[in-house]
Amino acid sequence: MNDIQKDVSLAQRIVVKVGTSTLTYESGTMNLKLIDRLSMVLSDLRNQGKEIILVSSGAQGIALGKLGLAEKPKDTKGKQAIAAVGQCELMYLYDKLFSEYNNTVAQILVTRDDIAIPRRKRNIQNTVTTLLEMGIIPIVNENDTVSYDEIEIGDNDTLSAVVADLVDADLLILFSDIDGLYSDDPHKNKNARLIPVVYDIGEVKELAGGAGTSRGTGGMVTKLEAAEYATNVGIHMIIANGNNVDAIYDILEGKPVGTLFVSKNFEKSNE
Repeated sequence: MNDIQKDVSLAQRIVVKVGTSTLTYESGTMNLKLIDRLSMVLSDLRNQGKEIILVSSGAQGIALGKLGLAEKPKDTKGKQAIAAVGQCELMYLYDKLFSEYNNTVAQILVTRDDIAIPRRKRNIQNTVTTLLEMGIIPIVNENDTVSYDEIEIGDNDTLSAVVADLVDADLLILFSDIDGLYSDDPHKNKNARLIPVVYDIGEVKELAGGAGTSRGTGGMVTKLEAAEYATNVGIHMIIANGNNVDAIYDILEGKPVGTLFVSKNFEKSNE
């Protein structure tokens, strides 16, 4: 285990982000097996004394499956409506599954204004901190029911980095539908190689592809933007494959998983 892996393994306050493509199948219906495993793993970490904040996408994606819609509405009011349906369904499921592992969750919905306006920002920080002190797992999502273009954050990759900064997290883990950042598109180039460690986001920005799946809102572009944000404020970030949420155990044992973006506070010469 090298110094950077050891530093990551010592993380105590951890933000975990899961995307719509991880939580749902292509049809938009919920991947119950994966959500159940995620709930178990995060509950187990909480039982070990770790402080866990979950940033969860999936509200609109789950609503598509529940309502039998092929794609998201184009208009704002339509998006807001399905978000209201999906958020209810999503939190119902999380509450049920985490309860089965004797852990309590709490819902926090935010908009850009909640982060930009100092008083609202402090309220969020105070709420999350108090929930963690109570041993409760906060589940954060953008408040899509009231958000519109001018105040929306836009994607939960960015939101997760902002939340990690707000709560002074030690580590941010983004679970995606890919193993990490590759030297090229692995779907098109069989010789593309996984990049295990990134110290300088500027050197890899050109590797980001286009948007993610039709059910999600982002792709590698937003993940690199989140990595840049997180590392600039002193937080390590890892992109890992959400099909194996047990990888968190390996991460906290100092094993290489996915792509690690190293905090600017961690000097490369220390490795």
